[in-house]
Parts: sequence; C-alpha cells; structure tokens
Amino acid sequence: MSEARTLSGVTRLLGLGLTPGKLRGLQRIANANSTLTMVALDQNSSMISMIKDSLKKKGENREPTFEEIVEAKVTLAGALSPTASAVLVDAYYGAFNTVASFSLPRDVGLLIRVEKSGGDKNRRGAPLGAIEPGWSVAKIKRFGADAVKLLAQFEPTEPESAEHQFQLIKQVYDECVKHDILLLLETVAFPFDGEKKDAKSFKDRKAETVIESARWLSRYCDVYKAEFPGHFGHETDAQLVKNLEALNAASERPWVLLSAGVDFPDYKKQVEMAMKAGASGVLGGRAFWKEYFLQEGQAAREKFAREEAVGRVKQIDAIVKEQGTPWYARYGLKPEDLKRMRVTENWHFRYGGAGAGGTAAKAAEGEVY
Repeated sequence: MSEARTLSGVTRLLGLGLTPGKLRGLQRIANANSTLTMVALDQNSSMISMIKDSLKKKGENREPTFEEIVEAKVTLAGALSPTASAVLVDAYYGAFNTVASFSLPRDVGLLIRVEKSGGDKNRRGAPLGAIEPGWSVAKIKRFGADAVKLLAQFEPTEPESAEHQFQLIKQVYDECVKHDILLLLETVAFPFDGEKKDAKSFKDRKAETVIESARWLSRYCDVYKAEFPGHFGHETDAQLVKNLEALNAASERPWVLLSAGVDFPDYKKQVEMAMKAGASGVLGGRAFWKEYFLQEGQAAREKFAREEAVGRVKQIDAIVKEQGTPWYARYGLKPEDLKRMRVTENWHFRYGGAGAGGTAAKAAEGEVY
C-alpha cells in the first residue's frame, strides 16, 4: 500500500497540456536524455534559390524541376537524419518522398510543415501567413507524423500583421489540440516599411521582438522555435547573454534555437550560448547544409552531405546533449515524477470526448477490455 501511494495520477500531465498524443510526440522527437537535436529540410524558397544559382553557374537560366528539389531533400535527409533526434520536412516535396525512400530511420522523429511557403504581405510589407493549399493539421496527423510545425513571422509593433498571424497560430494550435498532435511554433522577426534586414532600425529592435514574441505566443504551442535574440557585433556578448536569459524566462514551453542561415561557426557559438541560457536544443537548417548546392555534381554533393554536413550536426548534437535542458524540466517535471505516472481505469472513455470517437458509455463491472 505504501508503494501505491507514491504513484501519481496523470492529471498533472493533462493540466500541463501533456495529453497522450503530445507526450508521445515529445518522446519521439527527442534524444534519449530528452534534449532536441532537430534538422530542418522544409525550406522550399531557399532551396529553389540555391539550386537556381548553381544552375546559372553552369549556364542554365531556369527554374529547378520538381525532381531536382526532391533529390536534394532526399539526399540530405538520408545523410543527416541518423545523427538527429528528428527531421522537419515540407509536404509538397519532402514528406512522402522522405518516407517512401526510407531516408528517415525508424527511430528518428518526423515533423511536417503546415504553412504555405512565401505568402501575401500587407500594405506595410508585413507577412500574412496561410496554410499550404491542400494541406492541414488533420492530414499531417493522418500521415503519421510526430509533430506539426508552423512558421508565423511576427512583429509586435506592426499590429495589422500581428493580429492576422495570431489568429493563424491560434487556429493551428486549436487544430493540434483537437487531433492531439504536437505543435512546434516558429516565430521570426521581419523588416517592414521599406526596411532592409541589415538596417540599423531592424537590428536595434530584433532582440526585443524575439523576446516579446516568445512572451506573447509560446503558450500556444508545445515546443517553441526561437531566433537568436540579437547579432554578433551589434550587441556585446554580455548583452547577448542577458537577451538569451530574457528569452528563456519569456518562453512558457521548451524552446529550441533556429539557425536562420548563418555560417556554421557563428551558429555553433549561438547554440553554446543558448544551451547555457536554458534552451532544450536546436532545429537548425541552412547552417548545416547550405554549401551542399555549391558542390559540383551529385557525387560531390552527396560527399558534402555525408561528411561536412553530418560533422556539423554531430558537433551541435554533442553540445545539445551535454548542455541542453531536457524538455520536461520546462514543465517542472523530473524523471522520477514521470516514472510514477499512472492513469485510472476507464481513461479511454474520457479521452478525446464524444466528438473524437469517444462515448459516454462506461465499462460494465468486471468487464475485461
């Protein structure tokens, strides 16, 4: 009896939003120590631009074919996924091709993007995001993915875009709750009113935008993907440390650091600083593989992916595993808490409710099911 009293009901988990589907999703995308080393391959616009540039160098002024884009994504997924805890892909080129080609190991998590690449902008040049046509949270769940990823560019000081983006975030968040699937939310600062990304006005507000976006929006997801709050050379390292600590305090969910296409040495330094501040890991993309498209010929590209790109992921993975904060710590949980969790009898009647295939009926006394 004394042993039974040490067990904990899952109400604590449910109160934290850790429902069965979301909890399983976190288990699937994490390392063994519950940190997160994730690789992003969902960038369509960036990859298309990189392939176009490589074709121009060969005298071919054309758009890349569907097959060329697919081959790049499949090659990179096959090389990098064994070193990662999870891989993020898009639906149009990446998801089915990555699975069908067996480029994703069975023990590596799968995240699929839900948002449309590019999208409209308002009169001030601020983004107005949308769901990819023909795609949805329901389809991602049906596909068997472990998590939905949503990018919603966000700027608190541009109210028209901010309100639109918030509604999109809330819509996707509610859909993920309905389908009990993990949501990874990415917010990115942007220039507007004719600004450039290297403008002083943009750089001056970048850190505050990153921190405030986390404060406003991180509650509407299960894992929060954040930009580095500042720029090397624009702020001192001491100020950047303070910015990261503020970001960590603002985030209500486990957070990971994106790479935003910076050169790998800078990303490695950013990751080291972010882990010390409380990040649970990374979801990096171009910093790992952007030079892939500069290689001459498929054999050279595959060699770069297997060697240089894999080596980069391994370096970041070592930092994340050694210094990252396990995702459960953000919820105030410890491994011993989780080991004691138990559900009560007849839980499955309550799970999902009648609208999700549940029923108000109860099991008959003594019935085995």
